[in-house]
Amino acid sequence: MGAGESGSGAAILAKEKGFDVFVSDCGTIAEPYRALLDQNGIAWEDGKHSEEQILNADEVVKSPGIPLTAPLIQKLQAQGTPIISEIEFAARYTNAKMICITGSNGKTTTTSLIFYILRKAGLNVGLAGNIGNSLALQVAHEDHDYYVIELSSFQLDNMYDFKADIAILLNITPDHLDRYDFQFQNYIDAKFRITRNQTEDDAFIYWAEDPVIDREMKKLQLGATLYPYGFTLPNPLPVGEEELALQGKHNVLNSMAATIAANVVGVRKEIIRESLKTFQGVEHRLQYVATVKGVRYINDSKATNVNSCWYALEAMTTPTVLILGGKDKGNDYSEIDELVCQKCHTLVFMGLHNEKLREHFANHKSQITNNKLQIIDTDNLHDAIHSAYNAAHEGDTVLLSPCCASFDLFKSYEDRGNQFMEAVRKL
Repeated sequence: MGAGESGSGAAILAKEKGFDVFVSDCGTIAEPYRALLDQNGIAWEDGKHSEEQILNADEVVKSPGIPLTAPLIQKLQAQGTPIISEIEFAARYTNAKMICITGSNGKTTTTSLIFYILRKAGLNVGLAGNIGNSLALQVAHEDHDYYVIELSSFQLDNMYDFKADIAILLNITPDHLDRYDFQFQNYIDAKFRITRNQTEDDAFIYWAEDPVIDREMKKLQLGATLYPYGFTLPNPLPVGEEELALQGKHNVLNSMAATIAANVVGVRKEIIRESLKTFQGVEHRLQYVATVKGVRYINDSKATNVNSCWYALEAMTTPTVLILGGKDKGNDYSEIDELVCQKCHTLVFMGLHNEKLREHFANHKSQITNNKLQIIDTDNLHDAIHSAYNAAHEGDTVLLSPCCASFDLFKSYEDRGNQFMEAVRKL
């Protein structure tokens, strides 16, 4: 169910392993995936779900985007049909070592950095999960010794027998609460599923100073060998923080996690050192776009939750115009109040429903004396960028760090970031 990157990859692997495969997507299947399914002789449908055929399945591989509350998923569960993730399915057919990364923020950066280090070390490694080609497609067509996998809570929800050889938990802050009955503990439990089935031969790397992780670790008895890291613990970095290619406190922590993972794998210290100094980061995460009339424009479209925006603001060193807004996922904007007060002179809201933002920051503004915070309300990218352009002064930074999902105005956070960068370059 679902025919994006993960669904089409799972279908191809299943076909190769001799299953009778049917792909169903209630949306429109993108042309490259249609062609891929056709080339492999796989039956598919889009724009609907043929309920009778789906309910007749022996097993369902579900796209992480489909919620467990979907009516057809509920019917499958009621009749006892196994529902698994693409990662769970693919892992059955490979003996490669699995290095898995989750967390509310920093997943893509840390996953990409570990992949970069392992490739620099000459290892046969694949990149999968939320980035790269699907794990299933790589297992079907390639033969890697290691996979570095970025895992969302949605993917972890439907993983049961899967085991990470190295599991990394970066942080936990409220996110996707609309998918977890607005219960933070449900989301926490989903993140900790990354430790499922681990033994003492496996590694669990975690930020020990994260208050949520610290509290959970005191409650749990995990089987893995533990590798905590943090600013108050011995520093695993083989270079000084000022030498890191990725700057900012959050990236120091990401680099610590990646360093420990590389050490566990057995990568030489000099390879790790060189990689940490040369890694170039990921798209849509604090990505420099251009300087226009002395104003720097930064694309942080990947900041789809409040905590991620907090890290972006923390890294700002000049007066800032912050563009935020989109599809609210149960956000608590008070987390960035202090940094907004310290760093921002203008907020530009960009979303179809800005009511919650307006209410929060109107109250916030009234509670702060001598704060000249300007608030501008827009409902499209063009108006947001031109409002930010007019509000910014030479030496300022315009930061797109939305705090929200992109699906009110854009196809994805990548689409939002790409449109932002294109519009900035036309200023």
